[in-house]
Amino acid sequence: MINGYDIVYKWFDLLRHKKLAETVAYVIMPNHLHTILYFKTKHFNLNKVISNGKRWMAYEIINRLVLQNKNSILNILSNGVSEPEKKKGQLHKVFESSFDAKPIFSEKFLIQKLNYIHHNPVSGKWKLANSFVDYEHSSASFYEMSEVKFFKPFHYMDS
Repeated sequence: MINGYDIVYKWFDLLRHKKLAETVAYVIMPNHLHTILYFKTKHFNLNKVISNGKRWMAYEIINRLVLQNKNSILNILSNGVSEPEKKKGQLHKVFESSFDAKPIFSEKFLIQKLNYIHHNPVSGKWKLANSFVDYEHSSASFYEMSEVKFFKPFHYMDS
């Protein structure tokens, strides 16, 4: 399998560089991603930002799989494409079509979501680290210990 964590970090960098959004918090899990994005303007299209990001990341993932001759995985991803998607030219299904988004309008709700996503790697079936702050693909260490691991998020108090 590929190590795709850096692909997500590159997407965060793209969002920042293009001034589309800032990544406030994140946790990259083996099969999904939680992130809190901050848009400085009210004029943004969340569906477009997320769909473009998923498309860009999917191309990166597929390119790596092709380079590594991971044909069995490519076949699985190819078999996941629906007929309408095939008609649009889609060759592989890397991500689910939908995503779950919740607007954050209060600090209380933000803290609740920060806690939820940061504890995700050590809750339920996931035991990816001894402590939630130890999971390296998360912004938890930034908020809890002022330690940046792979990507420095935009602190929510800096908005």
